[in-house]
Amino acid sequence: MSINEAVGRASTQDTTGTTFDLVLRGQQVLAGQDIAPREIGVRDGKIVAVEPYGTGLSGTRVIEVAADEVLLPGLVDTHVHVNEPGRTEWEGFESATKAAAAGGVTTIVDMPLNSIPPTVNLEALEIKREAAGKNAYVNVGFWGGAIPGNKKDLRELHEAGVFGFKCFLLHSGVDEFPSLSVDEMEEDMAELASFDSLMIVHAEDAEIIDNSPQPVGGKYAGFLDSRPRDAENTAIAQVIERARTTGVRAHVLHLSSSDALEMIREAKAEGVKLTVETCPHYLTLLSEDIPDGATAFKCCPPIRENDNRELLWKGLEEGVIDCIVSDHSPSTIDLKDVENGDFGVAWGGVASLQLGLPLIWSEAKQRGLKLEQVVQWMGVNPSKLAGLGAKGSIEEGKDADFAIFAPEDTFEVDVQKLHHKNPISPYQGKTLHGVVRRSIIAGNDVDFQTPSGQLIRREH
Repeated sequence: MSINEAVGRASTQDTTGTTFDLVLRGQQVLAGQDIAPREIGVRDGKIVAVEPYGTGLSGTRVIEVAADEVLLPGLVDTHVHVNEPGRTEWEGFESATKAAAAGGVTTIVDMPLNSIPPTVNLEALEIKREAAGKNAYVNVGFWGGAIPGNKKDLRELHEAGVFGFKCFLLHSGVDEFPSLSVDEMEEDMAELASFDSLMIVHAEDAEIIDNSPQPVGGKYAGFLDSRPRDAENTAIAQVIERARTTGVRAHVLHLSSSDALEMIREAKAEGVKLTVETCPHYLTLLSEDIPDGATAFKCCPPIRENDNRELLWKGLEEGVIDCIVSDHSPSTIDLKDVENGDFGVAWGGVASLQLGLPLIWSEAKQRGLKLEQVVQWMGVNPSKLAGLGAKGSIEEGKDADFAIFAPEDTFEVDVQKLHHKNPISPYQGKTLHGVVRRSIIAGNDVDFQTPSGQLIRREH
């Protein structure tokens, strides 16, 4: 079934006689904590009414959500590498934001690398904003970067509206974004704590990885050995220790090692200001199933074993892990070394921005988890992480960003049909549940012809 839309005034009036710019109504609307029959009134890009179905809200435009569809809040993905400017052949704002919209993601926050220049000072931020402004099909915000020597730039970037600062504790993969030592990270954490910003950390220990077997050739097991769990565990312990010392808000990016869950749980219970994310590839893929030479699966930290995956899901259900975000990290096909299949040479990153919701919903559905919970992990909690108070849920006063989702529809992943710039994915040929039929931003449909996303800044 498709969405039925009526243009013009609705046939019935609400009790106040008010006409909204847009009314959405259906039997399945996720507002607050549950899915129920509701009507939503939108004016000037904001949700101004959430009423029971049958109230009869009147709108200049009315969208009737079909019986097999659920109206969801637009999702928020706080971990996206857009790579523009500088590496636009890897991705770009046009392709990335179209992919986001097609996947029900109405807001992304762009990482400070792998663009050139990286977002480590005000000038670089303005260059990136200029690139994004004319090509954004969804809302776009920006993280800043914390690298050696830019401590003086952090407050200025914060005041310019970045949502926090990313650092690496080992080589980032690109030379123009060098890593911090643990002591440098603590120094920057103290600076960020002074104006209540957020430090987000790629937490793998450089020394442990340097002393691990180096990945060579096409054996996935060899690559897995080169990024041991202990590298993550050690680095996460360092993040916790330094966050405790400085009082900064800290966030662990792309958790892969389930071994770290207990120390994370304890730190949160103690009152350390710590949040944690994981990603669809860690929750849906298994190292045991990765063919040798299949470099589309390479990412850092790596996809691990089934037992590890089960514990990550448990960590999500118990609230130890807060968010699921894509870590969309694309590259050109040649950089994935597809011809040779050498894990030691291939770029480490998975492109999944368009597929995150159906990937997680397909897995959650099998586990008996509700769609409401998926949206908590992929919309509500990422919004909280970035301080996006107007995003991530359908409530009066929030932005009118929506995704219309058919949860029982299925499709087969075809990389040639995705909006991602480079057609390579570990999910090629996989059958998934859930199709996004429409995305709406500020009460307007994403038409994939006219960029209408907004550049967003940290809310003061």
